[in-house]
Amino acid sequence: MAKITSVRGFRDILPDETPKWQRVEEKIRRIFFDFGIQEMRIPVLEKTELFKRGIGEATDIVEKEMYTFLDRGNEYLTMRPEATASVIRAYIEHHLYEKDPMAKLFTIGPMFRRERPQKGRFRQFHQINVEFLGQEDPRIDADLISMLMYLLGEVGLENLTLEINSLGCDVCRPAFRETAVCFLKEREGRLCDDCRRRLESNPLRIFDCKNEACQKTISEAPVILDFICVECREHFEKVMEYLHLLDVSFVINRKMVRGLDYYTRTAFEITTRSLGAQNAVTGGGRYDGLVQMLGGPAISGIGFAIGFDRLISMLPDTDEGSGSPRIFMAALGEEAQKHAFYLCNMLRRSGVRAEMDFSGKSLKSQMKRADKLGCSHALIIGDREMAEGTAQLRNMGDGTQGPVNIHDAGTILRRVTG
Repeated sequence: MAKITSVRGFRDILPDETPKWQRVEEKIRRIFFDFGIQEMRIPVLEKTELFKRGIGEATDIVEKEMYTFLDRGNEYLTMRPEATASVIRAYIEHHLYEKDPMAKLFTIGPMFRRERPQKGRFRQFHQINVEFLGQEDPRIDADLISMLMYLLGEVGLENLTLEINSLGCDVCRPAFRETAVCFLKEREGRLCDDCRRRLESNPLRIFDCKNEACQKTISEAPVILDFICVECREHFEKVMEYLHLLDVSFVINRKMVRGLDYYTRTAFEITTRSLGAQNAVTGGGRYDGLVQMLGGPAISGIGFAIGFDRLISMLPDTDEGSGSPRIFMAALGEEAQKHAFYLCNMLRRSGVRAEMDFSGKSLKSQMKRADKLGCSHALIIGDREMAEGTAQLRNMGDGTQGPVNIHDAGTILRRVTG
């Protein structure tokens, strides 16, 4: 019978990898707590309309990448491809803005997009999302970006570059869009097939295309910073002023856009050169109209998303302290095994990782198992030791051993942990 393997683009995160994930997640959670950001856990499944309305029907995510199906209730559902729309939906549905208009929220969990699997890209991937809702003040933008730069440094990333831009608003963006479309239509023959299609449906997405020929054309195109209104310019200047105040270095990337329809004003991306070539780590921006677009009040927001899988792959390998057992119970004989079973459980309840053999192997085999598991100590118990009320506690590092009272779990605990 043929073995069953995982679905293409969906992967297992194995026990030798999880300590690194846990270390990074614990550090991130601590930083979020210090910055007053609360966790929200959102469903994996949402109504498809949420993403069509929130992300935009003309985006690649909605057109090509979503896992969507018709369920038995004759309703279209989608496995979440991103978190922001879901967070906003929950924020509106549960009237969180009535409790406190200013909400700082984060989510950590899997997302799903049917992209072509390649190195570092998966169809089920994990994402860290942060959303600050309720204030348009440019200090909020600077606060969020500064926290993000600090977070990335704390988890171990170096040589970070912050790029920022302003995408304008509904007042000033139409003029840029009109000018940009005219420019691109005159050069339509130079664009890839996807970008020619985007000219009609979502022309600003062309500025995000990675095709070499399109990039060359875009390099000559108008830039949105030349079109933003007075209010957007003042907002952008204040963001830069407060980033300077917080000693956060940045460069202005006049060509930057974001891949989703809902972004306005501040946009940012962070890259690192730690691995040689420049690698994008995270990006985000302001989305002042999204809450209202999804049926809520006129409340502003800004956020970012970090691909957790990608972040982990960028971090240097370190000794994660994978949690090798501290002590192995090597027991021979029925009574010895019974007592070893009891001690093993008592030590675990005292905070010590303990293991034992249940297969009745020889002492030599059990000691090999203890060594393979990386145990620091082994407690050797046999029928003679049971009769004498003692056991031999061996230091697996230097091979020394000595007697301990078999009924004194406290002494064993102190010897192992001391």
